[in-house]
Amino acid sequence: MRKNQPEKYILPLLILFAVIVFVAWFFYNPVGDFKANVPGLDNRPPKSDNSNEKILIGEKFEAFTTEISPLKGKWPRFRGADFDNINKEKIKLIDKFSPEGPKILWKVDLGEGHAAPVIYNGKVYLLDYVEKEKSDALRCFSLGTGQELWRRGYKVHIKRNHGMSRTVPAITENFIVTIGPRCQVMCTDPQTGNYLWGIDLVKEFGTEVPFWYTGQCPLIDENLVVIAPGGSSLLIGVDCATGNVVWKTPNPDNWKMSHSSVMPMNFGGKKMYVYFAIGGVCGISAEGADRGKILWKINKFAPAVVAPSPVILDDGKIFVSAGYGAGSMVFEVSKNGEDFTAKELQIYKPKDGLASEQQTPVFFDGFLFGILPKDAGALRNQFVCCQPANCTKILWTSGKTERFGLGPYILADGKFFILDDDGTLTIAKASTSKFILSDKAKIIDGQDAWGPIAIADGHLLMRDSKQLVCLDIRAK
Repeated sequence: MRKNQPEKYILPLLILFAVIVFVAWFFYNPVGDFKANVPGLDNRPPKSDNSNEKILIGEKFEAFTTEISPLKGKWPRFRGADFDNINKEKIKLIDKFSPEGPKILWKVDLGEGHAAPVIYNGKVYLLDYVEKEKSDALRCFSLGTGQELWRRGYKVHIKRNHGMSRTVPAITENFIVTIGPRCQVMCTDPQTGNYLWGIDLVKEFGTEVPFWYTGQCPLIDENLVVIAPGGSSLLIGVDCATGNVVWKTPNPDNWKMSHSSVMPMNFGGKKMYVYFAIGGVCGISAEGADRGKILWKINKFAPAVVAPSPVILDDGKIFVSAGYGAGSMVFEVSKNGEDFTAKELQIYKPKDGLASEQQTPVFFDGFLFGILPKDAGALRNQFVCCQPANCTKILWTSGKTERFGLGPYILADGKFFILDDDGTLTIAKASTSKFILSDKAKIIDGQDAWGPIAIADGHLLMRDSKQLVCLDIRAK
């Protein structure tokens, strides 16, 4: 019997081993190192930290030549003078390209990106990234010839990620303001290129640089720059002449900077700024003793990525949209006494109505026009029209044969100029009854032509990821 005595320990040992294996399996986390792939957030650059990098905003300047231009047209900021992306100059523009093809006046090579220009009195201003110098650079060109006149910049390290620069400056007679990819704000004299002041939003306001870098464009309102840092202050107002922060908006909900830009709005006898942050949409007082105060906010629609800016409609209504499956919301601002509130009217997915991933729709003649995103079902990438009263009812589309990508569109002289991803420019009549194609032509043999279009003096400026092109679109 003794020689069989060890056998009595075998079963307890097996039971103990089984218990150990079960406990180890139970507490093991097989996805401990797994990182969720949130739609639209893949391949993003790491969060920026400027603390160990010495950035001297405005430190570099180069002057090349001077020019006095007879041209007086203006496209002074993102979406133009009236924030509606409509050129209102009384200049007759082409309906079709000539038999010889588009009239290209000049081309300029750029650093990889989607930043778009402004136009002011015959000069073109664009924030570029010069990779060989590792510098943000505000570059000034002649609108007539494309010759570079001067550039003002500063060294800052940027990693390529679906482009680098992607903002539009804001310009007046005396000031031009830019926001760089890593949230450096620079104010310069547009006539001379002289540096006036700069603000590093990350260092001074704790801004978290958005995915794919800054997309927000500055707003100049009566010599005051309005910017949405989304850090310690939701919005700020900065004196253009001095660089002093005049007012700040608290950020109690810790909303973050998006790629969307601040839009002005007048409602109920009150001027306000509307901003679509990562977290929600808000209205900020733009005048009076309560300037900078949050008047209303709504967080019923809060996507993780926001690129299009708010579209101010009639009667206190506002349209907002975002990509990567988020869809859109139409909401209404109301006033009761001195108090403002906001209430959603429609929230829907991109397959159910007008939505946009990158560009901001155009509101014209009581109708909304835009390009549906790739996740909009059968109507994906088509140019469409709807009425704001019911954005889920698409009135007409460009059809299956006329699809567009993430490129921009602008309205001028009763025509839409629509740019496809690959550099094809389409001209379509601005109709509320149907899509009327006039002509189209391949302008650039490039890719990712996403930067907004600018038009002034019958000159159309468009770009792909690496080149800026100027077209003469004046009718004979």
